[in-house]
Amino acid sequence: MNENLNLRLCPECDRPVYGRTDKKYCSDACRNSANNKANSDVTNMVRNVNNKLRKNRRVLCSLNDSGKSKMHRDKLLKSGFDFDFFTNTYVTKAGNEYKFCYDQGYMELEEGFVLLVDRS
Repeated sequence: MNENLNLRLCPECDRPVYGRTDKKYCSDACRNSANNKANSDVTNMVRNVNNKLRKNRRVLCSLNDSGKSKMHRDKLLKSGFDFDFFTNTYVTKAGNEYKFCYDQGYMELEEGFVLLVDRS
């Protein structure tokens, strides 16, 4: 009997696949490579968002030494802060909305000012 009829090829590298009948890739390296390629667009998006969140947190930490401070939003923007990225919001009983980047937060005030707070 000709064994080439049942020969399966690895979809990643086209080498023969030996072993279990449900085995799809010839090696762990090919399996990982295929999965990394399939998920690269999602991985890049998540990495970019996480980088922006970490940068926002670093900016808030660097500008808020005392745990609570007030400044103009332009100072945050000049430091590279992106107001579109935050991890969560907190609304007080009085209706004030704080936006947080992990443990560092801010509340937008009137006339372009921002109140920085440290949740810890």
